[in-house]
Amino acid sequence: MNLIVFGAPGAGKGTQSAYLIETYRIPAIATGDMLRAQRRAGTALGDQVKGYMDRGELVPDSLMVDITKDRLQQSDARDGFILDGFPRTVAQAEALDAMLDQLRRRIDAVIYLRVSRQVLIDRLSHRYSCRTCDAVYNFRPDQARALPRCTVDGGELYQRPDDHPEIVARRIDVFLKHTAPLIDYYTAQHKLENIDGQMSVAEVRADITRRLAGIRKGAGSR
Repeated sequence: MNLIVFGAPGAGKGTQSAYLIETYRIPAIATGDMLRAQRRAGTALGDQVKGYMDRGELVPDSLMVDITKDRLQQSDARDGFILDGFPRTVAQAEALDAMLDQLRRRIDAVIYLRVSRQVLIDRLSHRYSCRTCDAVYNFRPDQARALPRCTVDGGELYQRPDDHPEIVARRIDVFLKHTAPLIDYYTAQHKLENIDGQMSVAEVRADITRRLAGIRKGAGSR
């Protein structure tokens, strides 16, 4: 399966992507991870990335497409992949489609986790992360006054600066302005799977599983 998972900050992309990785045995390819990997490797693409990152500038779409193309040709992505964080705009989606045509590949489904603005703010405002392993937890305000240690590695839990309510609202606005138009783009291609992300984790997982099973069955019958 070649998948895209997208939604506003706090929609549950990381949680559901982890499930898809395990179920389909395909890698999740995150924008940030790709950029850091290219930079560490000291490749020609990495040298270009370094300049933009050091200046605090966005990496141009054309360069992001080249980096994504390089990553998709690695052996672990041969049987499928999950894109997380790319594309973020319709222009990037169009460039991605053109690049996949060159590789004779296609996106099978785009999983959109739909969550209301207020629920997103509530989720992120109560979200805490482990400083060492990045595991994520949610606590009520009264629970947050005496945070436990991470259950994975015992690390300290903290709230990321960009999870403060006023920053969260800004991040959601950016998503709605630049990324939400992807809904129409992929709907027109009949690839969008519009998932109610306000259900429980298990219910969201079951809905995604059911829809992808239908897509695989349809592909197998052609």
